[in-house]
Amino acid sequence: MANLLPKLKQGGVVFTPNVDHLMRLRHDPSFQQVYEAATYRTCDSQVLIYASRLLGTPVVEKLSGSDLFPAFYMHYAKDEEVKVFLLGAEEGVAATAQQKINEKVGREMVVGAHSPSFGFEKDEEECAKIIEMIEASGANVLAVGVGSPKQENWICAHKDKFKNITLFLAIGATIDFEAGHVARAPKWISEVGLEWLFRLLSEPRRLWKRYILSDLPFVWLFFKELIKRDRTVGSTKHPQLDANN
Repeated sequence: MANLLPKLKQGGVVFTPNVDHLMRLRHDPSFQQVYEAATYRTCDSQVLIYASRLLGTPVVEKLSGSDLFPAFYMHYAKDEEVKVFLLGAEEGVAATAQQKINEKVGREMVVGAHSPSFGFEKDEEECAKIIEMIEASGANVLAVGVGSPKQENWICAHKDKFKNITLFLAIGATIDFEAGHVARAPKWISEVGLEWLFRLLSEPRRLWKRYILSDLPFVWLFFKELIKRDRTVGSTKHPQLDANN
């Protein structure tokens, strides 16, 4: 994170892949194209950290949107040039997050907030009004928290329409966390890789399909890849003897 934060002043698009993203990327070519638009991709899953280590391709660190975003605004708290707009969450929640963040940093860093209507991404007129609102706010950083893949798709579809926004952050439920509207898992739960279970138990009706139906096949894919890797390593360590020797 320490290396990433200074770079974000130059702008770009930040996505935070997790297991759900990876499973979607396997079957959704359009989402693959969207992901290619990302300047930075940070791992938002301790499960993926464990898997990468066991597969011999370790990811350096877990950096979710809900960790990156507060680190970002505290890093630039005294930089008057950095101005943020929050897009996401339920009605009034983004405004609450705006107030709380500004209190933390000691200035009006978050210059605007908007909670879009359900299905807004399909309404061209509403999207145009949202873009106009964001541009008028004077923000140069847009943090979008409307869930995946909606937030990534929306950023990719509309980023070139902005003149003032240089940095786009896809931050999932972070706006809810910042507002205190939804409780985030305790740090130790996140560190051991059980934040998904905490969220599932907190919001079972909304998240059960994602974690049980969509993401569970990842376990099979992981073990399949692990077995393949072990066989490859084994054949390398124990090559067949030359019959002529």
